[in-house]
Amino acid sequence: MAGAAEALEKQKLGATQRIRQRLFSVAADYTATAAWSAIDARQMDRASQLLGRALYLAGMAKDPVAEMRVWNSYAMLAHHRDEYAEAVDAAYAAQGTTIARRQPLFASLAHARTAIGHSNLGDRQAALRSLGHAQEALGKAEGGEPLPSWIAFYGPAELMAMTAIVRDRIGDSAESEAASHQALGTIPKQFKRNRALATARLALAQLHQRDIDQACSTAATVFTLMAGHPIPGRMRSLLGDYYRDLITLAPDASIAREWGDCYRTEWSRL
Repeated sequence: MAGAAEALEKQKLGATQRIRQRLFSVAADYTATAAWSAIDARQMDRASQLLGRALYLAGMAKDPVAEMRVWNSYAMLAHHRDEYAEAVDAAYAAQGTTIARRQPLFASLAHARTAIGHSNLGDRQAALRSLGHAQEALGKAEGGEPLPSWIAFYGPAELMAMTAIVRDRIGDSAESEAASHQALGTIPKQFKRNRALATARLALAQLHQRDIDQACSTAATVFTLMAGHPIPGRMRSLLGDYYRDLITLAPDASIAREWGDCYRTEWSRL
């Protein structure tokens, strides 16, 4: 936010409209980064305030890339707030941005985000249709073109990770497990955080197939991957979802109790 404030101060001194708009764009990017961090920490009200500010700045900048970024984050925020209809609306807004209409990579991300929203609403056909659009658009994306750093995370591995979420939510747990394995097969080893999130999703898919032993073993790997690093709020929430499903599906299994003991110990360490 200090960076955003500095950009806005310089904007007042801009010699031309083009320079002022570029500084608005810089401020929008800083603010959108702060908003994403708030989502990751599950500071939802803070994230909502920052996204509103970022969208205003992106409009002042006439920057469709920044607008796309904000709508993508709005979809994420609504997802974590269980506001699934709003998540779909935000994802459609992302699809409607100029950059998404012009560049397939951005369109793919917007369609994937839409698929997650539809899956949370239980609309199987719409979710699968959006996934298909995301895959088709990604296949048209050209490599080597300059991209903003915020979208560097998105590609075949991330689409597979998002596919795993969609498939699990619509009841296709086996397909979700397969997608998680595909994601883990392509996420670079050094991206421990991304791998930990995909591993937690894999554990959920295995759990929902009643493969309790394997699921608990997989879920424990998340803590190994994150050893020495703080576990962000979004990942803690996902692990909480796993534990709640575990004790619901296998309340009397000894491995569930053992994993619970380990889980609580790790949780208290955070």
